[in-house]
Amino acid sequence: MQSTIERSATQLPPLIPREILFGNPERTSPRLSPDGKYLAYIAPDEKNVLQVWLRTVGQEDDRQLTADKKRGIRIFFWTYNADQLMYMQDSDGDENFHLYSVNIHSNIVRDLTPFQGVKAQPVDLDPKFPDQVLVGMNLNDLQKFDVYRINLANGAVDLYAENPGNVVSWTVDAQFQVRAATAATPDGGSDLLFRETSQGDWETLRHWGPDDEGGAVSFSEDGKTLYISGSHDANASRLIAFDVTTREETVIAEDPQYDLGGIVIHPITRVIQAVSFYKEKQEWQVLDQSIAADFEAIAQIRPGEFGISSRDLADKNWLVAFLTDDGPVYYYAYNRDSKTSTLLFSNKPTLEGLSLASMQPISYQAQDGLTIHGYLTTPVGITAQNLPTVLLVHGGPWARDTWGYDPQAQWLANRGYAVLQVNFRGSTGYGKAFVNAGNREWAAKMHDDLIDAVNWLVQQGISDPQKIAIMGGSYGGYATLVGLTFTPDVFACGVDIVGPSNLITLMQSIPPYWEPLKANFYYRVGNLETEEEFLKSRSPLFFVDRITKPLLIAQGANDPRVKQAESEQIVEAMQKANKPVEYALYTDEGHGFARPENRLHFYAIAEEFLSKYLGGRCEPLGDIPGHSGVLNP
Repeated sequence: MQSTIERSATQLPPLIPREILFGNPERTSPRLSPDGKYLAYIAPDEKNVLQVWLRTVGQEDDRQLTADKKRGIRIFFWTYNADQLMYMQDSDGDENFHLYSVNIHSNIVRDLTPFQGVKAQPVDLDPKFPDQVLVGMNLNDLQKFDVYRINLANGAVDLYAENPGNVVSWTVDAQFQVRAATAATPDGGSDLLFRETSQGDWETLRHWGPDDEGGAVSFSEDGKTLYISGSHDANASRLIAFDVTTREETVIAEDPQYDLGGIVIHPITRVIQAVSFYKEKQEWQVLDQSIAADFEAIAQIRPGEFGISSRDLADKNWLVAFLTDDGPVYYYAYNRDSKTSTLLFSNKPTLEGLSLASMQPISYQAQDGLTIHGYLTTPVGITAQNLPTVLLVHGGPWARDTWGYDPQAQWLANRGYAVLQVNFRGSTGYGKAFVNAGNREWAAKMHDDLIDAVNWLVQQGISDPQKIAIMGGSYGGYATLVGLTFTPDVFACGVDIVGPSNLITLMQSIPPYWEPLKANFYYRVGNLETEEEFLKSRSPLFFVDRITKPLLIAQGANDPRVKQAESEQIVEAMQKANKPVEYALYTDEGHGFARPENRLHFYAIAEEFLSKYLGGRCEPLGDIPGHSGVLNP
């Protein structure tokens, strides 16, 4: 009898090359200069390294601005000085980002934070102070970020606000003064801090316990209102106006089930104009009627979800990004006066016209009655019946999967697999009761939700129960290891990308700047100081003897979050016990794979691995020059 894959191979669309799915974008992340004269964007150079490029609006004089040697630039933004933009870069994935400025006329690049082993985090820019940028750096103490003022004209660095020790984010007012902050507290919660002046003493405006979320968002133009988000007195996080004089709170936007998502703030007036709530898909709520007609006009441009990615200071021209599930991201220039739009480009024109799969929102009941939401992607051209399947588990775990184009889901569906991505308990966005349902449930109820997902797939007739793989990165990698140790008969194989194998060593080796967040981690996962046995009981490393199915593990050598040892200790234990394991180490990567050569190499070996154990289609491995992957070192 023919297998489903053999029967369907002729009906599936042509094999989409991995290069199209996992290679660099052609152009992406366009940003308008504040004066509206220039458009900057990211695109590869002749060596296929991502750089910042520049074009004069209305012309085709595109030219390369930066000259990053190897890793590629992914994060950049304009300053309010018309001649300068800035970008972030780390070293081979170590996450110690430096902040660089580049002059758009001379192409001269300056490292604004030239401090070895120090991580820079942009705090704020302000049009009234065009020659300055506020940056958080753990320069004096690796465990905490103080705020520094950097002069963009001469590069001078001055200490601007000292961290009392537990501040994890800073909020700046319209006078460019640091006057609010969110601080982690020893109970695993957080405090909202405020001061009347930049030299004043900090006072605590409110406390959130470990079961709540909250923090400062921004100040109003007059400094009398501090906008905050918080889940206190509600299930889901809301947008609240906090009057700093009367200390009264007014709810600005809320949803009973879903947490506050994106926030659109006017760059000059600081008016909060719109917020989004991410349900099955993103939903906008317009708060400022002056942009209501713009949002209506933009929604008509094309199908899909949209966001405002950039705007000029005159607020006449916006850049809008459209996201869909079965094609590239499309970027448009939108003019507010005429309410008209012009297509700039899509990030990957090679995706246009391909037979890509749609992503369908689904939900099911967990065994204890909790509703779990997720997204199902099934192959184009064949019936979604008795298919080999990949359960693709998101990282975080305090994050969530969303609707839209996902290269991994498209790759797997094109090879003949059904793909299910679920927002198991502990995922964010669905209100605090859902997040807190994941507390102390690693390898327990959080994993039960994944097993319930497998059962749902089988009950629906979608999946062949003998051919279901589990795959994911970070927490998703941990979930893969849990799948093969705690439920060894459920999955046919597993693919773990930068996943921790031992919760004890994971917590012992966190980066120093995560120290303030440790109490929350202890609260949500387990306490390293008092509960070592409990953490051991949730760590796949100690259950290697139960593994019966093949495992592929991939790791970045410079990962600061999940150290190389997390992968190597379980590989070694499996090899000693004669368990089926393959291991790929990428010597110039961190917590994930940034360089396209490494992505292409990893997905090539993962594709071969999945084909071997699930029977899906496979594009030949081919020659992949420039990757750093070392197999079974």
